[in-house]
Amino acid sequence: MNDDKGFLNRLYYIRNHDQARDLYQNWAKTYDQEIIGNDYATPHRCARALADLLQDKAAPVLDIGCGTGLSGIALRECGFLTIDGCDFSPEMLKIAAARPGLYRRLWEVDVENPLPFAPGSYAAITAVGVLASDHAPAGMIDDVLQSLTKGGLFVFSLNDHTLQDPSFEARIAENVDTGFARLLFKEHGPHLPGIDLKSTVYVLEKS
Repeated sequence: MNDDKGFLNRLYYIRNHDQARDLYQNWAKTYDQEIIGNDYATPHRCARALADLLQDKAAPVLDIGCGTGLSGIALRECGFLTIDGCDFSPEMLKIAAARPGLYRRLWEVDVENPLPFAPGSYAAITAVGVLASDHAPAGMIDDVLQSLTKGGLFVFSLNDHTLQDPSFEARIAENVDTGFARLLFKEHGPHLPGIDLKSTVYVLEKS
């Protein structure tokens, strides 16, 4: 389902936070239909990677950029029981909130303070399909790692468009090379097969 008139085609032309917010606000009602119609694979790939590494499925997990809740569904299907979510789109959050019993807590992200919680609040943090040059830049990798305590896991994906920006893998390498984090998992695979787009899934452990 590659509909050039759909919102998905516009996603990779976003240049700032305001454009991203407007797109997702308008996309909310048809997001699931369009994204699932293109065989969205990354949420389950991220959830499975985390499930293999985090044995305590009751430990709290934060789903950053949770959108309508597709990533939360994947986490729940992999056995995770305590999931919080945040997103900058209130319209997306309304849909996530309507999924019975999926999220323990949801909140709208403040771009100036995207992680308003005490370090160590979560055993793992996910960012599924979130990181992108113009609205969730590479520095977010550092911010998330700072919010974890030793042994905390950060699971995220970078699609092939985002991987064209070398700053993302540079931030990963810097954190690993300095011993601030360990790379536990890296796998390139399907992201949106419907538009022939792939992504790499990573799991970093805070050292």
